[in-house]
Amino acid sequence: MRAKEITECEKVVMKCVWDSSQDLSMQEITEMVNTQYGKNWKTQTVSTFLARLVKKEYLKMYRKGRCFFYQPLVNKEEYKDDVLEDYVQFWNGGNMSSFVCGLFGKIAFSLSKTDRETIRKKLDELD
Repeated sequence: MRAKEITECEKVVMKCVWDSSQDLSMQEITEMVNTQYGKNWKTQTVSTFLARLVKKEYLKMYRKGRCFFYQPLVNKEEYKDDVLEDYVQFWNGGNMSSFVCGLFGKIAFSLSKTDRETIRKKLDELD
């Protein structure tokens, strides 16, 4: 799956949907966005983002009683993989080792011992 471009605001809405274990109504999404991300969005604003995400085929909308509910059509992990691949391609010419080395250069000092062990273990699994 190649991720279609979505705005930062649409990503916030999608993150709420992805983080939920159940389909959400517009009211629930609005509450989550405002509570978890410090927004002050009205229902109409969230409705606009939801409509765009349905049109871009990120979400499926269905009616249950008097409420509309939203269900993800795009898997969060697939989306993250696509975004990372696009980033590496654009900034590092597709060179993953250049990306990872650059990443380590910035965060190495802040990695805990557990983080370093987890990374070493993951790298060892590649051999």
